[in-house]
Amino acid sequence: QVQLVESGGGLVQAGGSLRLSCAASRNILYFNVMGWYRQAPGQQRELVASITDGGMTNYADSVKGRFTISRDTAKDTMYLQMNSLKPEDTATYYCNAERWQGPKVVTWGQGTQVTVSS
Repeated sequence: QVQLVESGGGLVQAGGSLRLSCAASRNILYFNVMGWYRQAPGQQRELVASITDGGMTNYADSVKGRFTISRDTAKDTMYLQMNSLKPEDTATYYCNAERWQGPKVVTWGQGTQVTVSS
């Protein structure tokens, strides 16, 4: 059973920065793609950013130029650097990891709250 543990959320003023971390219980290159999703109250969960096992990244239009996804394979950890935060970035952020070869594996972390005050 793969586990993902997020950390780094908190309360920050608009314009500030936070870095989220997602630590995996196994080699993250086992996964074909890892990503950060977020869900605000009353809203659907949405993809924020993703990174493939080959290192290709993808971002939601709303965060392009402000957020950066990265990983450290030596630490089996994925990161989301969030700069120029806006109140509309307030949400619970979830780490996701998926593997498509063989039995499909989809794993979620427990979530970490990010609150941006105006």
